[in-house]
Amino acid sequence: MSDSRVIESAVGEPGLTPAGVIETQALTKRYPRGVTALDGLTTVFSPGITGLIGANGAGKSTLIKILLGLIPPTNGRASVLGRDAAVHAERIRTLTGYMPEHDCLPPDVTGTEFVTHLGRMSGLPATAAKERAAESLRHVGLHEERYRLIGTYSTGMKQRVKLAQTLVGDPRLLLLDEPTTGLDPGGRRAMLDLIARIGGEFGISIVVSSHLLGEVERICDHVVALERGGLLRADTMTSFTRVSQVLAVEVDEGRRELAAELSRRGLASRPDERALLVRLEGDATYDVIRDVIAELGLPLNRLEQRRRRVEELFRDDQAASDDQTPGGAA
Repeated sequence: MSDSRVIESAVGEPGLTPAGVIETQALTKRYPRGVTALDGLTTVFSPGITGLIGANGAGKSTLIKILLGLIPPTNGRASVLGRDAAVHAERIRTLTGYMPEHDCLPPDVTGTEFVTHLGRMSGLPATAAKERAAESLRHVGLHEERYRLIGTYSTGMKQRVKLAQTLVGDPRLLLLDEPTTGLDPGGRRAMLDLIARIGGEFGISIVVSSHLLGEVERICDHVVALERGGLLRADTMTSFTRVSQVLAVEVDEGRRELAAELSRRGLASRPDERALLVRLEGDATYDVIRDVIAELGLPLNRLEQRRRRVEELFRDDQAASDDQTPGGAA
């Protein structure tokens, strides 16, 4: 997989849309018995690494299947690399590498046999497919194990061989459905580092579908958040995690006393993990917190303006829903 070939395939063919590698317009998918998986989804996936996030059942896997032309939408349209997914599904699949969530690997073939076979299915001649398979397996760290039977692979190695087969056809786009499924923390970190390296070195746009928000926050340039089949928000990761107007105050003890005294002086706060979160109302807020901590004689570990995290997007949306529900908070 030469860098020049990847760069050429990313920008060299007419008809691609620089603004978005994936676009959807009012995309809807309804299953029998009244189940709506996607509900009027309109969004754009920009080049780079995009996190497709949402709880299980939010519509992520359904969206990927529609993009690959595996299932038809009920209404609306989707385009991938400038091509209508309902019309040019076969061509889209030749330009896209797909890593499914579930274990679907044949145990009685070697890693190189499996990836070579997928290369042949993508249209490569036999010799080219074998050479490309060796390169793909080397990129994912399975060069030494390429002749072992897949059935003897660890969970981490199986996830890597699934990633290798997405690369064998020199794709322009990767769709990775829950790529860290079944991995321990070390394995998840290694997989995320590998995905980030592929996106950075080869210039391939990648969509990482995940319900683990911390993983997306670590490696993605953009985020598309789904909830109940609709778009919750689409934005850059920088915008998602911008510095908020909140100070994190971390003390070893006395959080309740600190909160009470801050409230008495007009500063509302709420606990969050190990810190107390205080609304930043200008530089005077720092002075008040400093004075209160000194008067109470509390040991201060940390005082800083905190960054928002991706999971707060869903927390804030849930709070807004509760506010609109009879009996919810005012």
